[in-house]
Amino acid sequence: MELWFIFLALVIYFTPTVLGWSKRNAAAIFALNLFLGWTFIGWVFALVWSLKTDD
Repeated sequence: MELWFIFLALVIYFTPTVLGWSKRNAAAIFALNLFLGWTFIGWVFALVWSLKTDD
């Protein structure tokens, strides 16, 4: 049961990275998500960045 919860938490935590995988700045989105995703503001910023269209 605990492993399932950990897996689900990791999937939710890295959602911005998965959504922004095909972006030009995918590595930067991953780094932001990895280092600042634990703060709600950092996670939301990474999510918005991953959903924004490339110029």
